[in-house]
Amino acid sequence: MQAKSVTAYADGACEPNPGPGGVGVVLLFKGTRRELSAGYRLTTNNRMEIQAAIFALEALKEPCTVALYSDSKYLVDSVNEGSVSRWAGSNWKRPNGKRVPNSDLWEILLALCQKHDVAFRWVAGHSGEQGNERADALSYAALVQEELRDDEGYLRALEVEAAIPSKITQEGQPCRKCSTPLIRKVPKRSHKQGQSYYFEYYLLCPKCRTMYMVEDAKRYFEPEDHRHA
Repeated sequence: MQAKSVTAYADGACEPNPGPGGVGVVLLFKGTRRELSAGYRLTTNNRMEIQAAIFALEALKEPCTVALYSDSKYLVDSVNEGSVSRWAGSNWKRPNGKRVPNSDLWEILLALCQKHDVAFRWVAGHSGEQGNERADALSYAALVQEELRDDEGYLRALEVEAAIPSKITQEGQPCRKCSTPLIRKVPKRSHKQGQSYYFEYYLLCPKCRTMYMVEDAKRYFEPEDHRHA
């Protein structure tokens, strides 16, 4: 049986970046049309572009031949120029040992591309292409909804980065992600099993919510504190 031929328009948005994000998808098949969208509480524009493509392909109930249109060169070029396949072959690691950004989403997308026969095609944004314009409108409408999802992969990445000691040590220094001046925050003092220390304070970006743990703020529990913390 010949696979169904589907046209998909997928677009992602983030306002600000990083910040609330949304995805919009338009699926076309033999005169039928289906629209999908979802909003995320904290994410990035690039993640939303990949997530939009994932959303489109996950909506297909059987293997299909798909022409997927996106205005994201990051998405389209990474797939068409073979970067995603190379990253997968290196176990999603850069030559410097660091993990490829957004590898959690790239891995899902690559698996979907093995299920479906997908041709990624770039279309210029806001050029009058009706499918792309509608996907764009859906993505922006999604990010301002009251009920937003968590982008679990992005939140995990922030937690990992927060755990890495940084050279940022003082309130007012610029965030490495968005350059917003950092503010000082005092965490709730709580003790986890096996934890021998806590941070008296940390630095937080009020815009993108990235956390920076300050080594000078590290405090060790005294034996008595350790038992009752």
